[in-house]
Amino acid sequence: MNAPKSTAPGRRAPHRLDPTGPCPHAVNARLLAEGAVTPVLLPGDIDGMAVLGHDALRDFLSHPDVAKGPQHFTALSEGRIPDGWPLRTFATLPGMMTADGADHRRLRALVSSAFTARRVEELRPRVATVAAGLLDGLAEAAERGDGVADLRRHYALPLPLGVICELLGVDRAHQDRLHELSALVVATDIGPDRAVAVNRELLELLTAIAAAKAADPRDDLTSALIAARDEDGDRLGPHELIGTLLLLIVAGHETTLNLVTNAVRALCSHRDQLALVLDGRASWSDVVEETLRWDSPVSYFPFRYPTRDLTVDGTLIPRGTPVLAGYAAAGRDTKAHGPDADRFDLTRTATVKHLSLGHGPHYCLGAPLARMEAAVALETLFTRFPGLDLAVPESELPRHSGFVGNSVRTLPVRPGG
Repeated sequence: MNAPKSTAPGRRAPHRLDPTGPCPHAVNARLLAEGAVTPVLLPGDIDGMAVLGHDALRDFLSHPDVAKGPQHFTALSEGRIPDGWPLRTFATLPGMMTADGADHRRLRALVSSAFTARRVEELRPRVATVAAGLLDGLAEAAERGDGVADLRRHYALPLPLGVICELLGVDRAHQDRLHELSALVVATDIGPDRAVAVNRELLELLTAIAAAKAADPRDDLTSALIAARDEDGDRLGPHELIGTLLLLIVAGHETTLNLVTNAVRALCSHRDQLALVLDGRASWSDVVEETLRWDSPVSYFPFRYPTRDLTVDGTLIPRGTPVLAGYAAAGRDTKAHGPDADRFDLTRTATVKHLSLGHGPHYCLGAPLARMEAAVALETLFTRFPGLDLAVPESELPRHSGFVGNSVRTLPVRPGG
């Protein structure tokens, strides 16, 4: 690994982000001790910043002089970001994730008209049914594996992936490949040639899915997005539609996958907290919220750009700098969550809400779905297998590939009776 760039006297040295994605919490604690905002080196030695402190991140996410549009990314505008850059999709994907102002409100309104709270609540019985069926598969896998099965593979992944694909009307035959491609899109340790190939294949697959829905509309979200119009009669453009589908598929299952995985790890490592829920002294919703704070499913989320030189918590962020939202760090910020912020505690009397699902105009549109899915998944799992436990020490679990997502690649468990 290359050494960090030299810095001027008195200026904070940039933190080189590890593209392989080790556990972020120890590094975050060290960086937070030095300040709420830190310079970072992104892949390819691109200069960036990360906002780690809770209060600083909350203010930054809603600041009127902070934008998401790629035209504000100085290095991209200057041609210094190659096509195979592993984070390029986050910067250039057409749709809500890279839109600002009126354009963002237009796109969000079009998606919201099809992605309603009613649709989410109507999915609850279906989520419970799917979860119960997947537990049959988990038990069978454990029988074949001397009592051990990978919960991430057999439960935490297929539940949200199946739900979002069902909501979008995506054929089951495409689901495994969509996950494989989605995981590679958010990975930060992927080579440039493969990154280009992955993005090309994913866009081609989503274009084919959209074309099939346009030719034969059904009662699903993709068909609704194709048909949806705003009050001025505008539809989603072709590139906006594909970008929206990609965002919904990736965010609609990767985040919940990590959330469920991290919650199970937390409960298995804190049996006293699990006992509180099983005894009715805490709720599954409490588990979801504390996991979101304590072990956010997203570590560093790209990108936002100041549209002018901006001082955040005493640190200058130059105009056009790519800034990462440090959700995992903010969740354990002792200034916001108290001196025991690194403790998993379902009885915590939170006076400050976590930011793990965003804040401001780009607050996660799928937050109600993620919360519902995770709560149902955890209740169904531990109701059937209250003695479920990790099959290996947590320190031996292989980490997620990349510094965007925050979780482990596998979660071997012993379901028990």
